[in-house]
Amino acid sequence: MSLKRLLLILLTVAFSQNAIADNDFKIPPKQLADLVDAPRQPSVRISADKQWVAILARPGAKSIEELAQPEEKLAGLRINASIFAPSRSSGYTGITLKKVDGDEQVAIKDLPAGKIMSVNFSPNSQYLAFIVENKQGLTLWKYNLKTKKTKQVSKHAINASLGGTQYRWKRDSTGFYTRLTIAKASDKPQASKAKIQPVIQTTSGTKAAVRTYSNLLKTPYDEALFEFLTRSQLAEISLTGRINKLGKAAMVKDFTLSPDGQYLLVSQVKKPFSYLVPARRFPEETQVWSVEGKLVTQVADLASGENIPKGFDSVREGRRNINWRSDVAATLVWAEAQDGGSMKTDVEHHDYVYTWTAPFNNDPKLFQKIERRFDDITWGNKNFAMISDWRFSDRQTRQWKFNPSQTNVKKTLFQERSYNDRYNDPGRFIKERNQFGINVIKTLDNNNSVYLTGTGASAEGNIPFLNQYDFSAKKKINVWKSTAPYYERIVLVLNEQATKVMTLRESTTDQPNFFVRDLSKNTLIQFTDFPHPTPAFVGVSKEKLKYKRKDGVELSGTLYLPADYDKSQGPLPTLIWAYPREYKDKKVAGQVSDSPYEFVRVSYWGPMPHLAQGFAVFSGAKMPIVGFDGTLPNDTFREQLVSSAQAAVDVLVAKGVTDKDRIAIAGHSYGAFMVANLLAHSDLFKAGIARSGAYNRTLTPFGFQGEERSFWEGQSTYASMSPFFHAEKINEPMLMIHGKEDPNSGTFPMQSERMFAALKGLGGNARLVMLPHEQHGYRARESLLHMLWEQHQWLDKYVKNPTTK
Repeated sequence: MSLKRLLLILLTVAFSQNAIADNDFKIPPKQLADLVDAPRQPSVRISADKQWVAILARPGAKSIEELAQPEEKLAGLRINASIFAPSRSSGYTGITLKKVDGDEQVAIKDLPAGKIMSVNFSPNSQYLAFIVENKQGLTLWKYNLKTKKTKQVSKHAINASLGGTQYRWKRDSTGFYTRLTIAKASDKPQASKAKIQPVIQTTSGTKAAVRTYSNLLKTPYDEALFEFLTRSQLAEISLTGRINKLGKAAMVKDFTLSPDGQYLLVSQVKKPFSYLVPARRFPEETQVWSVEGKLVTQVADLASGENIPKGFDSVREGRRNINWRSDVAATLVWAEAQDGGSMKTDVEHHDYVYTWTAPFNNDPKLFQKIERRFDDITWGNKNFAMISDWRFSDRQTRQWKFNPSQTNVKKTLFQERSYNDRYNDPGRFIKERNQFGINVIKTLDNNNSVYLTGTGASAEGNIPFLNQYDFSAKKKINVWKSTAPYYERIVLVLNEQATKVMTLRESTTDQPNFFVRDLSKNTLIQFTDFPHPTPAFVGVSKEKLKYKRKDGVELSGTLYLPADYDKSQGPLPTLIWAYPREYKDKKVAGQVSDSPYEFVRVSYWGPMPHLAQGFAVFSGAKMPIVGFDGTLPNDTFREQLVSSAQAAVDVLVAKGVTDKDRIAIAGHSYGAFMVANLLAHSDLFKAGIARSGAYNRTLTPFGFQGEERSFWEGQSTYASMSPFFHAEKINEPMLMIHGKEDPNSGTFPMQSERMFAALKGLGGNARLVMLPHEQHGYRARESLLHMLWEQHQWLDKYVKNPTTK
């Protein structure tokens, strides 16, 4: 062998090894890597009698091997065909029970192996039920609070392929309703080459302006597989495991029990399936069954949702939002569009609301006429309820108090505001269990007063509260509010008087923990003692900055500085993280959306890890896009975006903490779209990081984000807003990261691939990282570590220590 040939072989091997190494998952510096493995804040559940709290331990990041497990992508769903359940589901790793009053605490030690999911106390508070997912499937388990023993309720596997609720407790706590598997995974239909056939679709002449969906059905084989995986048997299971099958096997989508426990409302997916929309828009039949499984009546038979009119407040025609009234034994309530499903139709009332009472022998009754689009009814009792409507065109929402028992139902306006207006949000109603064991609005003073709790958004930041509202006087009385230097909000009400509450309390330096607060005695007792999740970042400083852009719109953002930073060190390289939002009202566009007293959370997901790299971080920088004087927000998207970014840069530089020549811009999803636009249409930033973004809006021709116009109605807007159309102007380095399996409407992986190809072809400086098995957000430990490594390297090379433009 010649020396020349030997050198060529050695060089080829070395190049191949380097190429492979460059494509391996990487690990960032330890301080960043530790964030991926930091403990997650546990979740909590409370028993019906308010005596016990279940503290649910959350796991760390999944492994890439877990995400790589086989899955079927059908009708917008991702199904683990071996266990008839959604793939990539999350669960809990442990359960600890703690008494609300006293020090009694029990860690459940005999939990079975697998993911713990759907944890719920029984209505009588004597049991805790949960689902266990493992390789054998989903099974139902119970824990007896008296005997402190865990036992499997039934070995029969549950079918959860269609998602939704996995089981429901019976009202008397003697058992459950659930969907059972009816087939073996090994019986799954197999694709046959002998059955290869053309797939033909034909227009009907009716407009069907559907958005861009992923993982839709494409072939007859897909249809057969979808039906096989989603067919289930609705059943009643007793606490001892006795199974009583209800009705015939079907593609059961959901099932809810009437308040009195005598009827089941059952919805089922039907054929014909659609190749244009996901399963949630497939034909659907809704029926009332007896709890023995006998058909009582047909409620609705909805056709496919392919032809829902274009618009965010458009709906399917027919009976929709079908639910039980919470305040009476067995009465159904639903809405029906009076406008063909389109809010653009000029009618006096866009929706009618109907009720239908068991035994359903009489005709349904017209209950309410709704001027805009029906939103919801929150029930209190037979004489008190709240009803709301909304409209997208001006982002307005309204809510009224009314007496549901009156024949001529008169409404009293409670609130009318933009649903973007956080400052005037009255909060959510405090609820209590009624005679059926269902949570309903708690009323006082003969239905004249209610309690409300909320975040308390204000110009000074969020100030959580508990208020009493008097409908007669139309005034609120503050009962309690969070006080500096803490950020504390009510998460559970522990007694009927609403004087004893569980709160989640934190400060900039104290990690969140649960406390029991007695409002009548003004006492506070710490309930949990979770450790600091990121001790390496103790000492990071936090400051809320308020400023204005040139058109007068008020803006804000939160500035974080490294723990060891001193102004004598001079200005720092800075990372700005943002996400544009659309508004129709200038007054609400710049509202503050957090608290200056919140704990300094350093998560692997956002910009905060790069504090360890010596960066200043400006997080949540407001980038509002406002519709002025009758114009739509996106008519001036680029101008407003650049103006907001310029204002952020100006305030940071003026404060003396930011080096104007070393600023990076970053964002995820619509934030990535923002990054590419700012790099194309401004010279404010040294580099950009764009994760899971969309860059060519012609690939989402029937609307995106808050844009209702189709491409054919707003071609100039689509072109102006698409950074792909202006890729030649991007002369700063842009790192793009995207999940290879992103199913999110509008951010298919092709978006990043095409944008990278454009930048490469135009001689731009870009890097594209496609993460295997990841979706719109990234979940595998290996992916998260590699994401941090990529960001760290990019910021270090092009912003912190730039050697090239």
